[in-house]
Amino acid sequence: MKLPASLIKSPTVLKREKWLGYLIGPAGALLLNAVLATYLNVYYTDVLNLTPLWGGVFLAVFPIVSKIIDAITNVVMGQIIDRTKHKEGKARPWLFLSAFLVPVTAVLLFTVPNASDGVKAIWVMISYNLFYSFAYTIFNMSHGLMVPLSTRDSKARGGLSVFNQITTIMMSGILVALVFPMVVMPMIGADKSKWILLMTILSIVALPLTLLEYFFTKERITEEIQESGGEKKRTFGEQMKTLFTDKYMLLIYGYFFVTTVGATIKNLGLVYYCNYVLGTYNDGITQMLVSVIGGLPMGIGIFAGWPLAKKFGKRNVTMAGCALIATGSLICWMFPTNMVVVLIGQFIKNMGGLPGSYVFMALFADCLDHVEWKSDERIDGTAMSIYSIIAVAMVGIMTGVFNALLANAGYLAPITATSTADAASQLAANGWTAQLALENLKPAADGVLTVGLQQPAGVNWVITFAFVGLEVITSIIAFVLLFFLNVEKKLPKIQAEIRARHGIAGGETAETAEESVNASDAVADAVNAVREADPEADGTDDKGSE
Repeated sequence: MKLPASLIKSPTVLKREKWLGYLIGPAGALLLNAVLATYLNVYYTDVLNLTPLWGGVFLAVFPIVSKIIDAITNVVMGQIIDRTKHKEGKARPWLFLSAFLVPVTAVLLFTVPNASDGVKAIWVMISYNLFYSFAYTIFNMSHGLMVPLSTRDSKARGGLSVFNQITTIMMSGILVALVFPMVVMPMIGADKSKWILLMTILSIVALPLTLLEYFFTKERITEEIQESGGEKKRTFGEQMKTLFTDKYMLLIYGYFFVTTVGATIKNLGLVYYCNYVLGTYNDGITQMLVSVIGGLPMGIGIFAGWPLAKKFGKRNVTMAGCALIATGSLICWMFPTNMVVVLIGQFIKNMGGLPGSYVFMALFADCLDHVEWKSDERIDGTAMSIYSIIAVAMVGIMTGVFNALLANAGYLAPITATSTADAASQLAANGWTAQLALENLKPAADGVLTVGLQQPAGVNWVITFAFVGLEVITSIIAFVLLFFLNVEKKLPKIQAEIRARHGIAGGETAETAEESVNASDAVADAVNAVREADPEADGTDDKGSE
């Protein structure tokens, strides 16, 4: 199939490639995913009121069952990517396709018809799998491979990893964590039509941005292998054996698994924690404060993440971060209703999250190089399929677990009313208690009143453990796993031998020499173009090499 050509022709990583391909391009799809990770379950429980469906079984079981499908499609997609041979690469063609699939399926998630419970359940299951098991799987795997396939040099990859992660932090740590609870959520409340309008707008924005990522990325490693005559592809079973007999891949997968479990449950619990334990329903203040204070370190990380990793090593700073996450989470867990203490704990916790957030993909790419050195084969697609299975499957599985715990504890969804009298009537009829006096509640622009309810003690315990308790445990386990992940020490030898196999003389080519200088300024380039010390900034950025 003929596809538009990449606008990046240079053998070295260019400034516009970093800014457009790795910083701005992924923003649309990542914003959609961040919104869904935080609010899709809220939409199911609070807008569609699906918590009691089938005795609470539906929301507990369907996400888990869906992730079985998702796991299968991830494996299939990994094999497809590994066997794709196209002049535009093996992952980028699928990135192009995902630009159109992701927006359409994202809208379908929210356009659930006003019909019987059975029809709603079928729509939710189909739309959920169309997005997560099909469209977002294609995007997530192809997007995730852009850093590992971008260049051979680990320092340059680290710089691109920082750029890529800045986008993720901006979307989840600023827009979704700050703007949404403070501005968007109070405006849309539990109004289904407003949710649909919001997701339609976000989906429209995602399409051109994803195309931007496609046009401004380049698979240099894939091209290198193609030029050297390609490589013999092993069977899926042989590839899996190669991956799961490599100790570094086992360790990086183990680390990613436990941290993903903790982070997923935390993300699911965030809105509920701010609505019921620390604050009141959609008060516009609590979640904003938690996100601002907790998210400040992510901004600091733009300056400090990669420089610290270069100085002390990616593994070492990530281990130190795990210790801080455990400490901050424990502080919050001990005093879950004290705003000041929770904010302090969140700040410490997110300081600990800096290294893992900004350099993980570079560390993952180092492990992929070790696999290539050991087996003489790039297994990027299959390796990424396992990574993606962990990433997306945990969303479904942990959502099911979280919903099951909420239902078992007796979670009470908010109610909507046309007036305070209507609200009082509903409360009295069901024996519920509102969080706030009804006269203190402000209706939305259309006059609809959303009333948050006081939750049983068991619900508050579940929410608190989800948001601040579980990561105490997972971060300690992650620390232990990282202790044995010392692949960085062996990387210079590994890189030299791989280059020799592909006929690249010497330990460093002109390409890697320029990329090393380029990567050293990647962080400064991302936050302050005026101070950029990148050699590409001399005005020959796109002319001399392209």
